[in-house]
Formats: sequence, C-alpha cells, structure tokens
Amino acid sequence: MNWMDLLLDLDGYSIIGTVAFAVSGYLLGVRKHLDLLGVVIVTLLTAIGGGIIRDMLVGRMPMVFLDNTNLVVIALTVLLAWLVRLHKRENEVLTKLFIIADSIGLVAFSLAGAKLGVEFHLNAFGVILLGFVTAVGGGIVRDMMVNDVPFILHKDFYGTVSIVVAALLFVLSRFGWDHLLAVQLVFVAGVALRLLAHWGELSLPKLAAQRKGRDN
Repeated sequence: MNWMDLLLDLDGYSIIGTVAFAVSGYLLGVRKHLDLLGVVIVTLLTAIGGGIIRDMLVGRMPMVFLDNTNLVVIALTVLLAWLVRLHKRENEVLTKLFIIADSIGLVAFSLAGAKLGVEFHLNAFGVILLGFVTAVGGGIVRDMMVNDVPFILHKDFYGTVSIVVAALLFVLSRFGWDHLLAVQLVFVAGVALRLLAHWGELSLPKLAAQRKGRDN
C-alpha cells in the first residue's frame, strides 16, 4: 500500500476528519472574536468531542487520552492555519472555508465512527449511531459553547448526510464491498451531497404548528 492509499484508508479518515474539524473550529473561533484560549478550546472540542462520546458508548477509554496523534495533528493544523493567516481572510471567505472544512470533517468522521461499529460487529443501528455521534458530537458541543443553535437541528441535510454515509458503509461491509475505492467514492459522494445541500439551500421538511389568526 502506497502513501496515498494509506492516507485514504479507513484509518486515515479519522485523521482527515480531525484536520477538517480543527480548521472549522479554528475558523468559528475567529468569526466569534474569541481570544486565544477560546479558539483553542473550541478547536479541541470540535475535533475530538465526537470521538470521546463514541469511545464512551463502546465502553473504552477515549483514544485521545492514550494516543497523542490527534493532539499533534490538531496542534499542527492550528499552527498552519495561523501561519497562512486564515484569521485575516474576509468574512465571506471564512464562511466558505468553514462550510467546506465542516463538510469534509462530517463525512470523514461518519466513516471513521461507522468503521468502529463494523469492527465491534454491531447491527445497522449501532454502526449508524456510532458514525452519527462521531460526526456531529463535536459540532454540537462547539455550537453550544458559542451560543449557536447546533447545525444538526436546523441546517439542510447536515445530520442526514452522516446517517446516509454510515449506512452505506454498513451495507458495503455486509456484502464485503468495503474496499478502498468503494469507501473513497462514498466519501466523495457524501461531501458533494453536503455541499450541494448547503449551497442549494436544500433541507428536510420542518414541522411547524399553524399560527392562529389575529383576533379582530
């Protein structure tokens, strides 16, 4: 396996997700005008929050407490973001970069979480739940920390994309089709769906109570 295959193997998606969510956390901290410590906290919560919740669900010590890889990746990502002065970009550019990074992180962590579910021989619900929690857990904590309504509760197909990606990986694994190329195609399709939903302003139907007419 060459270095490109290793990067895009299932284990590599955890690293991809960590980098992407670290960038999105960093950008959100900048957009919210947080101080240095605030940016670091939001970045960490975004990048490792979902993984910690996932590991607790399967009854194991969170890997971030045992392995420094993700912490090093986050530190290098934030340092690079600072060196290229992402925080100095215009607000419109920051918003686009945030959406792209968040989309990549969402799909990458969905695959990484679902993969763990497959390794634990969980049923479809378990695999999808682990993929979902890994992908959206950090974002929920992040948004609550900065007093935003979490994306998953009101934005386009955010959570739905995670469910679809995790479900596809489960189906692929059941038929023995979860080889490198197939998973890469799921990754690309998932990111494309998320970006299409966002920029096309697509969303699931909302259930809203009818407003009563004004009394005369």
